[in-house]
Amino acid sequence: MLLKLLGAVWNWWFRLPDKLRFLLVGGFNATVSYILYVLMILWWGAQYYQMALMWSWIISSFSSFTTQKIFVFCTRGKWSKWIKEYIKCLGVWVTSYIINAVILELLVNGIKMNPYIGQIIATACTTITGYILMKYFAFNNKKSPLK
Repeated sequence: MLLKLLGAVWNWWFRLPDKLRFLLVGGFNATVSYILYVLMILWWGAQYYQMALMWSWIISSFSSFTTQKIFVFCTRGKWSKWIKEYIKCLGVWVTSYIINAVILELLVNGIKMNPYIGQIIATACTTITGYILMKYFAFNNKKSPLK
């Protein structure tokens, strides 16, 4: 009975559009990353917000890759494909991290915004870029409008 229920939930989940799955899974991943960011700021101090940002991105990248691969883009393959996709994801994350870090810096030092609020805004700004790069580059969807 439990397996039947899990199967029904699994089938329902994959009938959702990938953009919605990306937002839901990405929301979970962003929450994990943000919690790590906040904990590191509390531990190191607010003046180290950029270091907290870097480490929260590095640590959360493992869960983000796995959840995006399995629950959003549904790619399959051997370990060699997983490694290639992970390397591409690292490229996406470096790009997104740089965008995030620049926005955060402008908000915190430019307009003197609280780093907690600044990170929420910076994360929202990188979401669309992240979706496009993950779908059409990292997980190599053949229907790419960029090709």
